[in-house]
Amino acid sequence: MAFNSKRIIVKLGTSTLTGGEGLALDRVFINSLAAQITQLRQENCLAILVSSGAIRAGMGLLGLREKPRTIPEKQAAASVGQGALMALYGDIFANYGIPVGQVLLTRDDLKNRARYVNARNTFEALLAAGALPIVNENDTVATEEIRVGDNDTLAALVASLVDADELILLSDVRGLYDRNPAIHADAHLIEHVAKITPSIRAMAGGAGTSAGTGGMLTKIAAAEIATSSGAGMWIANGRRPHILRECLQKTPGSGTFFAPAAARPSARKRWLAWASGSPRGAVIVNISARRALEEEGRSLLPVGVVGVEGAFSVGELISVADETGDIFARGLTRYASEDVQRIAGASTASLATALGRETIPSHEIIHRDSLALLQGTLTPDRAI
Repeated sequence: MAFNSKRIIVKLGTSTLTGGEGLALDRVFINSLAAQITQLRQENCLAILVSSGAIRAGMGLLGLREKPRTIPEKQAAASVGQGALMALYGDIFANYGIPVGQVLLTRDDLKNRARYVNARNTFEALLAAGALPIVNENDTVATEEIRVGDNDTLAALVASLVDADELILLSDVRGLYDRNPAIHADAHLIEHVAKITPSIRAMAGGAGTSAGTGGMLTKIAAAEIATSSGAGMWIANGRRPHILRECLQKTPGSGTFFAPAAARPSARKRWLAWASGSPRGAVIVNISARRALEEEGRSLLPVGVVGVEGAFSVGELISVADETGDIFARGLTRYASEDVQRIAGASTASLATALGRETIPSHEIIHRDSLALLQGTLTPDRAI
């Protein structure tokens, strides 16, 4: 079966790579994964790997029995382990005639528009050359201020960056369950998620529930990024034989599939929505303004604004939320926060009067070309 030039992102967690709590990377498993990727290549499906495991590998080589706790110790283990991890990948994939290329990223690489585009070009060049890109966060130099934070999120950001068709998170769990299968023997696997709703987040362990499994919340957050960017996403057990093919063929029982948005946003709007950094503040709009933005593709005008949160300057990224607190868009503001407060609710004709100036910088607070809609709404404490 040919896959019509599909492009997929495969994310490997540390427990999947090691087969449990051990420090050694599982060469037999990685070889089986390489065989799967090679076969998919023969059927017009290219993969990019996002791989954890550097710190765990470094711990083994440095003789550490407990995970490092300080940032310098983690960075030292990652520095040693990343080389060993890439050497292992290179050795195994060489047996299949596939060269591997290392891509180490930080949040800053994705936040900066020029570096973001350069990263995209690097991925394209690696794929065109027949290489397998292997991605990890640059743990050797990353600090809390520039960290993506987890490889589920990193994998989703890469999926958005390279126009991937699907993101497959290979884990030690089979997928998303309606409640924690470690506690409830009758827990049911959710095989298809059409839209990420509060009930879906609750299954992952959201506020007010003890049902979730460890690490599932980051996977739901990754699904929000991936599906909003036009990629379907899977959570699946990485140790299941032929799991990549099963996911791509949507074999029943393969895992949990999150359906992508109906339309893929432009590359710039995907960058604005998910990679351009943390919003500096927010504007609160009424339901009419939300409808105009989501259903009519309008710019955000002052007349629809009912409130402001935080302090921000002209040109900074801000969130757009409705009066219930749902964040449904992000964009670059043409007004500073204090001026938005002055013109909130004002008609276009009265902007100069509201500002106390003869001229105004813009009729829009956020122009539609600099506004990105989010498919799944986020509560303020979950803004990325």
